[in-house]
This record gives sequence, C-alpha cells and structure tokens, in this order.
Amino acid sequence: MTDLDVKTKLLDAAKSHVPFDGWSEATFRAATEDAGIEPGVARAVCPRGGVDLALAYHEAGDALMLAAIEAADLSEMKFRDRIAFAVRARLDAVEDKELVRRGMALFSLLPYAADGAHAVWKTCDRIWVALGDSSNDINWYTKRMTLSGVYSATVLYWLGDDGPDHQASWEFLDRRIEDVMQIEKFKAQMRDNKLMSGLMAGPLSFLGKIKAPQPGQQTGMPGRWHGPT
Repeated sequence: MTDLDVKTKLLDAAKSHVPFDGWSEATFRAATEDAGIEPGVARAVCPRGGVDLALAYHEAGDALMLAAIEAADLSEMKFRDRIAFAVRARLDAVEDKELVRRGMALFSLLPYAADGAHAVWKTCDRIWVALGDSSNDINWYTKRMTLSGVYSATVLYWLGDDGPDHQASWEFLDRRIEDVMQIEKFKAQMRDNKLMSGLMAGPLSFLGKIKAPQPGQQTGMPGRWHGPT
C-alpha cells in the first residue's frame, strides 16, 4: 500500500469524525483505528495527525475542481466568468460544509495559519494555471494575491449561505470579481495618464524586474517573491 493509499483511507475514515472532533488528534486516532491502519504507518504518512489530514482534504478538493475545469467547455466564456466557474467548482467539490468550517477553525490558530494561507494560495495558483495564465512578472503574484482574497471572502460567505443552490454566494462572488475588474480599469487609467505614469515610473520600473518563480521553484510563504537579481 502506497503512502497515498494510506492517506486516502485515513481521510475517508476521518470525515465522519470531523464534525464532532474537528481535524484533531482524536479524529486522527479514530480514523487510524477505523481504517485498520497500523498507528506507526499512519503517523509516518501524517506526522502532524489531523493537520495533515485537513490539508489532504483540501488537496482532494483541488483535484476535483481541476477535473471539473478540464471537463468543461469554457471557450465561449469571458475570462471573469471562467474564474467564477473555477471558484464555484472548488466549492461544489465540498460534500459537507462542516469539514470546511472545522478546517477554517484549525487554520485560524497561529501554529497552523501559514499552512492554511499556503493551501489557499495553491488553490488560486492552480486556478490560474488551469485557465492558461502565462504571466511571468509581478502580475504572477498580484493575480494570485487578488484571487486569494476573492476566494477567501467567498468561502466565508458561502459557509453562512443556506439558500437554495447557494445563489446568494454566486452573486457575492460575481460582485467581488467586479470589484477586482474595477481596480484593473483604474490601474489602466493611471497608466494612460501622463502625469500619474510619470510619477509611477520609478516604482513601475522596479516592479517590472520582479519575475515569477520558475517551475519547481519554491516561493516560500504565500505572496513571497524573489526580487530582481
């Protein structure tokens, strides 16, 4: 049995315990017993117990999202609608909101906050890559930072949305994307304004030297960039 097989079995067994005990050590021990996995093997695959299971659950949701994006025909959609589709696909991959709610509670704790932020960053990076983003400068970072904000706000709203088909959540998502589009329009206007473009020439020159990470390159904490060399 591979490590992935072990983790999958543990995750499947953990889901019924999470609503009661969260992504905790108690859940990890119960999942280990329910799955019939030797404790030493389970700990080798998930050294941090419930924390690693929570991250595995997030990864599984990302995989379902990417499958939905790949299966869909997005060619006739505006780019903003493609982004909305991807975020909706990610949330549609959740079978029980309580699993996400418990995950947010875990990653709001200081020792695990970086793990949670990095998980969201990776989700948004995967969305941009799946939608064909080819930026290799400061835009690589700003796109992911902006989408991380939109995604996080939408998740919070969605968790409290008990309406049919989550229509209110999708309208909220559309408004957040519209806000971002307005910011992009403002930036374009500034670039076209001779006075403002002159004032921003220095900062823009520096930002233009920032490059996106190369394939396989670690970027460290979400949003951390490697400056010009």
